[in-house]
Amino acid sequence: MDIAKNLAANLEGLRKKRRLTQSTLAKHAGVPRSTVAYLESGRGNPSLSNLAKITAALRISIEELLARPHAECEILRAKDLPRVERGHGSVRLHRLIPDSLSGLQMERMEILPGGFMRGVPHVQGAKEYLACLSGSVRVTVAGQSHELASGDVLAFPGDQLHTYHNPGRNLSVAISVVALVPAGT
Repeated sequence: MDIAKNLAANLEGLRKKRRLTQSTLAKHAGVPRSTVAYLESGRGNPSLSNLAKITAALRISIEELLARPHAECEILRAKDLPRVERGHGSVRLHRLIPDSLSGLQMERMEILPGGFMRGVPHVQGAKEYLACLSGSVRVTVAGQSHELASGDVLAFPGDQLHTYHNPGRNLSVAISVVALVPAGT
């Protein structure tokens, strides 16, 4: 456990989250700006008095400042996820990774009974993984059909012509993950 690194990460993160400059935080805490900068560098060894002043200014406990940093989590509500309809409205695609991540796409597919959609071939070397969560999905890749039931996963070359079809009488739900791997890597 490296307390100095925890202190540095937490102090900088909390300061920025509160939109404070090092100078502003130092002024509120009654310490020199150089003390804040030194602590954020991970090399600081503050006195208990300075820790108490800084935590008071941030309105947190000393334990919180010294603890292992918390993960930065963000809940993306279903209503806020980008959604498109394809296959003449018979397939709804919900983008599960709205951030632009180079080389990765992930979507939740809702396919109405009898619904059909042509997939768009991805870049050469791409690999697609389709996980059927409920119902059934028929995936045809380069002319070969594969029937998926709930829990099944199909891995296939995403750069080939492919289609998705719900042959059942109930809504089918699947997750599509596409790893866009450029040729030659």
